[in-house]
Amino acid sequence: MFLVDGKPLRAFLASVSAIAGLAVSGQAMAQSVVVRSTGPSAQAYPQGRKLPAGASVTLKAGDHVTVLDKAGTRVLNGPGTFALNGQVNRDAAGGTQLATMMARSGASRTRTGAVRGAAGGPAMVAPTGPENIWYIDVSKGGTYCVADPATVVLWRPEKTEEGTGKLLSQDGSTADVTWRAGSALKVWPAASVPLVDGQTYTFSNAVGMPVKIRTVLLAQVPSDELEVAGMIAEKGCTAQLDMLANLAQSSSVGG
Repeated sequence: MFLVDGKPLRAFLASVSAIAGLAVSGQAMAQSVVVRSTGPSAQAYPQGRKLPAGASVTLKAGDHVTVLDKAGTRVLNGPGTFALNGQVNRDAAGGTQLATMMARSGASRTRTGAVRGAAGGPAMVAPTGPENIWYIDVSKGGTYCVADPATVVLWRPEKTEEGTGKLLSQDGSTADVTWRAGSALKVWPAASVPLVDGQTYTFSNAVGMPVKIRTVLLAQVPSDELEVAGMIAEKGCTAQLDMLANLAQSSSVGG
């Protein structure tokens, strides 16, 4: 029997493999994802770029780079150099908001229509964008990663009155989409317009210009928020990266 450091060779190799696996996993968990970037350094830090653990971001005056890492979602304002070491803790409210936005609640939330405030309390302020990254904003369109084709939801910004629109696929399939008054959510009409990986759809209504919606179906979705962001960045789902970037606007750091 071959021995290495007093251990059988098979056991030694298994230990090395486990340690290597933990190291790779740790690096993946510690990496950062750029979810929005504007200014002179936007080309160096484009939306969707992954940055390794412990990376430093050097920005010029006028740069605004939003990153998602284990510390949360935050805005880095240039000039300056910022270490992405995960030591900046986000507040509990911000963490809860991010977890809620990335939860795969899907079509279940459409059953009761609009989301309401607590009984007897003031009405909730209408959101300026989807409160969940798995919702598709029909007012903007874009490329969206789909976690579960059976629970995709179409979101509209104006929910006071009844709303209607039409969804058209590349193969000619169409479906009328109708929101009830007071509801911002509508389940994708998959029976009439099936969701297909890489397909581009057109949504149109009488209120605004038609928008293009491209869908990317995911075979599996990680449980970790940062890994989800990294996956949608790799797939080019920029509409969802924009949603994540919007979370950070109230808590910018830097000059």
